[in-house]
Amino acid sequence: MNNFILFLLQSTETAVTSVAATANEIANTVAAEAPKAANQPTSLLDLLTKGGVIMIPIAILLIGAIYVFIERFITISKAGKVDDRFMNVVKDHIANGNIQAAKSYCRGFNHPVARVVEKGIDRIGKPIKDIERSMENVAKLEIYKMERWLNILSIIAGIAPMFGFLGTIAGMLKLFDEVASANVLSIGTIAGGINVKMVTSAAGLMVGILAFVFYNSLNAMIDRVVNKIENSSFEFVDLLHEPSH
Repeated sequence: MNNFILFLLQSTETAVTSVAATANEIANTVAAEAPKAANQPTSLLDLLTKGGVIMIPIAILLIGAIYVFIERFITISKAGKVDDRFMNVVKDHIANGNIQAAKSYCRGFNHPVARVVEKGIDRIGKPIKDIERSMENVAKLEIYKMERWLNILSIIAGIAPMFGFLGTIAGMLKLFDEVASANVLSIGTIAGGINVKMVTSAAGLMVGILAFVFYNSLNAMIDRVVNKIENSSFEFVDLLHEPSH
């Protein structure tokens, strides 16, 4: 019994000594590498490069989101530029019975409001319901033109974070593989996998958030243009009702 207890004590002492030696080795390695890392600042490009291959599709998604936003922003901004005197001039021409002049005036503008009102002028003489339906159809077509490509921003907002999470998995796999193959566990081995994980996750989330902001900003701009179309349509229909009062 005493021999067994003595054997346990000796085994425990050996294990403690081994753990202490390993801990001391890791501490020395970290202490040796920490000053090097502190004296070598990482640039943004180097940091992004550490994300690995997953950064390529994330970068493509970012470029696509920026391109779609700029193209749609310019298009929708032009669509929303309506002269404050536009409807007043149209009303004056129609009130004076000069229908052709009203049409020509509308054709001089390249925005949805003018095209919707022009369609209404072209249907003058037909039942009000037919005029409203024709104007509504043109308005739907104009809205569709403004909303074109916006679904791309919605898709980017959804899949960009997924690529970031894919990079997280790749980073963890890299970390486990390097830890398993390394003879000596070092802070550099761990940092390599963590860099991939953190950089790709952050990049994917940032691109997703940016695309989400772009998508909602453009939708808000489209809503303002739609309000202008609706107001102009109501004014035009009211004008057609005036002679009957």
